[in-house]
Amino acid sequence: MYWLSQEVLRTDVSGMPLEWIDFRSAVRIYHLGQVAYACGNPLYKIRGGHNALTGLRSVIEVNSIIATYSDTHTLWKSREHYVPPLNNQALFARDAYLCMYCGNRFPARELSRDHVKPMSMNGTDAWNNVVTACKRCNNHKAGRMPEQAGMELLAVPFIPTHAEYIYLQSKRVLADQMEFLLAHFPRSSPLHKRISELI
Repeated sequence: MYWLSQEVLRTDVSGMPLEWIDFRSAVRIYHLGQVAYACGNPLYKIRGGHNALTGLRSVIEVNSIIATYSDTHTLWKSREHYVPPLNNQALFARDAYLCMYCGNRFPARELSRDHVKPMSMNGTDAWNNVVTACKRCNNHKAGRMPEQAGMELLAVPFIPTHAEYIYLQSKRVLADQMEFLLAHFPRSSPLHKRISELI
């Protein structure tokens, strides 16, 4: 079933990215007639049972991006004040698995969340105050500000938009999905520049 592990990007009718869904959820949405339109490339062709009357076998073709009718989440997720939940997977992806102090790339198990302004100094556990740091750099910095530890921050932390967060949550984004999501990123976003260079 490994070949069925690729996730489908679900959007609302206006094309606003909502979430990643697995092939089962996508097939259910197609079956219930909730797909407004599909774009991207064909991803799966799922065959079902045979119709007792016609003898025909049901087939559902699932595209990599599907737009669905009505979703109440879009209204609040697209607002300017929306802040996605902070988690290490998305944080490390935001920072491209680079330590924001030494500049080296590491596997996730060797990375940690560093609070630029330490919580002991009333710093917050929020997107705009956290960066990816290798465990060595994080231990060296300890409960100090970067300048107090003689360290330089390589990039300014930022809050991802909802579309950027959707991108950061996926383990494997197909080229057509990436291009679609990129159109929803702010042009000034560091992620926009990085991904534009990839595609």
